[in-house]
Amino acid sequence: MSDSPHPPGSDPATAKAPRWSQRRRILIVLCLNVALIVGLVVAGLLAHSVSVLAAAGDTVADCFALVLGLIAIALRDRDPDHPHAQRPIAIAALVNAILLLVVAITVTIEAISRLSEGSPPVEGLPMVIVSLITVVVMLSGAFVLGRSAAGEDLHMRSVLIDAVADAAAAAAIAVAGAIILVTNGLYWLDPVLALGVSVLIAIAAIQLIVKAIAALRGKDVDFDDD
Repeated sequence: MSDSPHPPGSDPATAKAPRWSQRRRILIVLCLNVALIVGLVVAGLLAHSVSVLAAAGDTVADCFALVLGLIAIALRDRDPDHPHAQRPIAIAALVNAILLLVVAITVTIEAISRLSEGSPPVEGLPMVIVSLITVVVMLSGAFVLGRSAAGEDLHMRSVLIDAVADAAAAAAIAVAGAIILVTNGLYWLDPVLALGVSVLIAIAAIQLIVKAIAALRGKDVDFDDD
């Protein structure tokens, strides 16, 4: 997003300037997500955990969305005063939402399949370790974005929501992993939790799709109605 002290469309008199430009913050969050993907995939395969693999899929989708966001920033900043300067941002947010919805549907199908098969064994320790690491990484990303991201524009808000939601989902997976580790059972918690994460992802994705389409139609998007 813009390298100017205030995002386009904000009121300089009331908006608090973020520490770094939108472009720099998005790039830092992208690097954090890329580094996290490898750990999530490896831990998910070792633990046979569909919830951890769901988190990995969500992170891959986030990375694609962040790259699109960087492209949208560059396009917007070529002519920030153009009447349609914010359109690339809305398109990036829409693609982000569609990717999240695809992830949610894929994970739902896999989780239901596992439940129908009687919930195969899951290794709790890798779930706990990688989930706690994910919480730290996602909260670090949210800190880099800053509270101002919630009201800057549609894409920055979507990235911040993703980071906080991913941290919450990872914390839930860590708790489930700890229960599985202690009880050496209750393997159904993993696919059930994956279903819960999918529902949350789907709800956020649908809300974002509605807002992105509204923005593409030229309507003002309310950042305070979630």
